[in-house]
Amino acid sequence: MGIFGDIGHFIMTPLYYAVSAVLVGWHMVWGAVIDPDSGLAWALSIVGLTLVIRVALIPLFVKQIKSSRNMQLIQPKVKELQKKYGHDREKLAAETMKLYKDTGTNPFASCLPILIQMPIFLALFRLIDQAAKNKEGNGLLTDELAKNFGDAKLPGGIPISDTFLKAEGNVAVMVLAALLVVAMTATTFLTQRQLMSKNMPADALTGPYAQQQKMLLYILPLVFAVGGVAFPIGVLFYWTTSNLWTMGQQFYVIRNNPAPGTPAAKAKADRDAAKAARHGTTVPDAEAANEAADAPETDRRPPVRQQPKKQSKQQRKKSGGKPTDTPSKDEGDQQ
Repeated sequence: MGIFGDIGHFIMTPLYYAVSAVLVGWHMVWGAVIDPDSGLAWALSIVGLTLVIRVALIPLFVKQIKSSRNMQLIQPKVKELQKKYGHDREKLAAETMKLYKDTGTNPFASCLPILIQMPIFLALFRLIDQAAKNKEGNGLLTDELAKNFGDAKLPGGIPISDTFLKAEGNVAVMVLAALLVVAMTATTFLTQRQLMSKNMPADALTGPYAQQQKMLLYILPLVFAVGGVAFPIGVLFYWTTSNLWTMGQQFYVIRNNPAPGTPAAKAKADRDAAKAARHGTTVPDAEAANEAADAPETDRRPPVRQQPKKQSKQQRKKSGGKPTDTPSKDEGDQQ
């Protein structure tokens, strides 16, 4: 097998057990309601597996949102560093990394959910492939269950293990696979587009970070579209469900906790003002609320209290020990 094969086996074996345990558990649940030998029971089990994984990744998603927001808010500072150290790449890189560290920003956090899911995705792909080709189980998926899994068919006689490229003339397989690939690609594009159009301030729409986001906006859907035609229908169910979860989860976060100075923040301020008006409470008008939403977080600090100037011993002696520049009572009342 070789050293790389041994390393891959060492990494993937725990994933086979974890993925198969959740998959078999959901199959037992759905098998008590519908025919356990049907492709529908296995497809719903894959959907259940996806939901379990996405719930487990919620803390990572929260970290991703925070890091992405920090990346947006520090873009003006990044531009200042680029102007100041543009002639010295090493100094620019060092100062940029220092800025990331000081603000608790991880520029690679946006990729973490996808990177974490890739081994799980490969484990599911392997389970379906082995079940269909060799009728062999892996992890907690026994050989009997593997044969059942590999032979399972959805309504219309569509094998859950077939792919668009290996449909062998089965039009139903090609149509369903194509629909799932389109859904997977569209949800990937819309999720990224939603983030850029609703939850990014104007300053963050220019510069290297914005260019990176724009590239991902078109590259990721293209990758999924090209690779999706080779994925089994069961794997397409997993990835499409995961994308739908991401889109809904992101919509909730953007609507309820938008980044300052973004269109989503203005929309939330308008909604809050309208809601307060309906309940008869006193709130700032929508325009003032929008201006507050536009203001950077760093500008929303209380005013600094002015301290009296220091005096020499001679000055204090002349003034009777009282600071001469301290406002009088009348002046304080006027202020």
